[in-house]
Amino acid sequence: MAAKKTTTPDVKAAPKAKAAPKTKAAPKAKAAPKAKAAPKAKAAPKAKAAAKAKAAPKAKATSKSKGASTVARAAGKAQKLDEFTPYKPARGERYMNDEQRGHFRELLLSWRSDLVNEVTKTVGHMKDEAANFPDPADRATQEEEFSLELRARDRERKLIKKIDGTLERISIDDYGYCDACGIEIGIKRLEARPTATLCIDCKTLAEIKERQELG
Repeated sequence: MAAKKTTTPDVKAAPKAKAAPKTKAAPKAKAAPKAKAAPKAKAAPKAKAAAKAKAAPKAKATSKSKGASTVARAAGKAQKLDEFTPYKPARGERYMNDEQRGHFRELLLSWRSDLVNEVTKTVGHMKDEAANFPDPADRATQEEEFSLELRARDRERKLIKKIDGTLERISIDDYGYCDACGIEIGIKRLEARPTATLCIDCKTLAEIKERQELG
């Protein structure tokens, strides 16, 4: 008989060792909170620029001896209001009484005196400044200046004659009334123009007619 083959039972493979469980990674440490930046120190306010020193007011030019203190309106001079006192009539006061005529007489005399002084001063100025410049342009400039001064003085001489006529009218008690209609010219208008001979209405009509005639 054939010998029976003895088969060794298959040895079961040893079970694989279970892999060791993966160790959990240690939790990441939270980053330390960033330190807040220190607040920036506020810049110190800039010192205000020192206020500019106010320019010293220019010294007023000394008043000339001409008609600055008068009512030289027709000659184009400005009246100094701080030296002129308007006349204030009392209630019920008679128009062009002795006091009012005296007020306008003083006004006209002062005006006339200043105009005469100005004319005299101009003559002396022209004598002092006269020079024979070698440059034709300089000579032309000087002649033009003298021409303008002479024309201004000529107007003032005519005004002096008008003032003389007005003073004569005051002396004969014929001052302050309109030559055209005969009504009162008014104190305010006479103070604005002491040589006025027409009331405001008649003067306005005369100017309108003059413009119409001239076209």
